[in-house]
Amino acid sequence: MAPTSAGEKDKSFKPMNKKNLNHFEKRLLEERRRVLKELGHYDETFGNTPQGADGDLSSYSFHMADQGTDAMEREKAFLFASQEGRFLWHIDEALRRLYKKPESFGKCHSCGGEIAFERLDALPHARFCINCKQKEEDGKRG
Repeated sequence: MAPTSAGEKDKSFKPMNKKNLNHFEKRLLEERRRVLKELGHYDETFGNTPQGADGDLSSYSFHMADQGTDAMEREKAFLFASQEGRFLWHIDEALRRLYKKPESFGKCHSCGGEIAFERLDALPHARFCINCKQKEEDGKRG
């Protein structure tokens, strides 16, 4: 079979079998649990301060270096939590696609071709086949 061009839809896409759909549902739910657990850890980080641990009710450090370190740690935790939050959104979107249209799960949103099992196993929330994803990233660099 000849490869299709980027603009031409691949008509050879076959819906995934039930066993594979169940596998990816399990993978997505595992990732979702892991991310929620990680976000819970960040929630604890935002709620706890070193000052609260020693019984001091003030949220201010006594030393300027401590204030800088505290601010840096809070900012770092916030950035990681933001990243995990975006990842959770992508996982939830993949679960929505899987539940609403299981017959098209694993289909590239760009060319309509099949996303390789190995790619989906590594990134169960993937929306693009590897070729289309590379084209998208190349376009962002250019």
